[in-house]
Amino acid sequence: MNAHSLIEELSVDNLLTSAIARTNGLSNFGEDNYRESLHSLLDALASEAKLSQSGQYLLQERLVGQLVNRLVIEDYLSRYPQITQIPIDDPLVIVGLPRTGTTMLQRTLAVDPRFYSAAWWETRFPAPLADETLALPAKRIAQAKAEVELMAQVIPQILAIHPLDAMLCDEEFMLMEHSFMCAMDAYVNVPSYTRWLDRQDQRPVYTQLKKMLQFLQWQKIQRGEPAGQRWLLKAPQHLHTLDILLDVFPDAQVILTHREPAQTIPSMASMAHTLWQMYSDNPDPKAAGEQWNNRMARGIRHTMQVREQHAPERFLDIHFADTVTQPLHVLEKVYAFAHLPFTEKARADAQVWLSQNSREKRASHDYSLERFGLSEAQMVQDYSEYRARHLSVTH
Repeated sequence: MNAHSLIEELSVDNLLTSAIARTNGLSNFGEDNYRESLHSLLDALASEAKLSQSGQYLLQERLVGQLVNRLVIEDYLSRYPQITQIPIDDPLVIVGLPRTGTTMLQRTLAVDPRFYSAAWWETRFPAPLADETLALPAKRIAQAKAEVELMAQVIPQILAIHPLDAMLCDEEFMLMEHSFMCAMDAYVNVPSYTRWLDRQDQRPVYTQLKKMLQFLQWQKIQRGEPAGQRWLLKAPQHLHTLDILLDVFPDAQVILTHREPAQTIPSMASMAHTLWQMYSDNPDPKAAGEQWNNRMARGIRHTMQVREQHAPERFLDIHFADTVTQPLHVLEKVYAFAHLPFTEKARADAQVWLSQNSREKRASHDYSLERFGLSEAQMVQDYSEYRARHLSVTH
């Protein structure tokens, strides 16, 4: 499919029209710059992404689905204005390079009902579907399970990289995508869109995220789930925009996870390249390596700068090796940092979870710097400041 026919089919107006039709005429998409963001993304998809026919269909459905979610959410907010009054000021946010133990830490903490967290199905399908009640989101859960199953069949290596499970808590990345100002290079090779994104004020990502978390929390209450005390968030994406996160969530506390970049960057490139294969024919692993290394080095530098501008007690450093070898000690530190008692019940529940979900139960994930056009010398150069600060002593 050539670029010209793609851009005609994947136009902003066509996507908006499709979303409006699927919601029986809802028309309020919210007040941010979603149109401009979509334009920039669609231009890059047409000129750079080399989408396969199935990839174009999948992305089109994804974008229309996100627009549908925006319409449905805005409709709920207009009918139930109390949703936007729900206070979410103090999430506990896990931020770090991918592959630094963030998923293990988040899912262990999420066992504690004092934390609100979003399951994968909630981040993928945050708004009720037609023919579905608020109290029983069975249709969304079934769709999410089917999608995870399909991904496991089409790209089985994904499970060794990130243990997908529709019912377990996951990153808020898919919620953040609803601003259309997010890392689309996780799915496709769109360097011009990424450059455009770096020049934008990404506040809409966080105002949209907060609104969606309020909506998810309200739905949990409608389902009769126990009330939590604060949200538990996690996404490497926050490395690039930590200043905005701390502004939109003024009482947020940040857990920074650390690991040698030479062990994390090629793994992240491998995951991106794996996902690119769902949407494009024969994507270049070296392009994935170069882009993701540049992005992560930039994100790490940004986070280190932002940290200097805030009170030190807003941050807690956790090292990957400690998460793996002494997880309960790490949890003690996290609970103390979050000003929550690490109760006997929380400890026992965490121990059960850890015993049933150890890393040894996952398939191994093989990757190398060289496959993605990277080298140890480049890692030293790009992460020297980070290594000196966080990895120079034995932990």
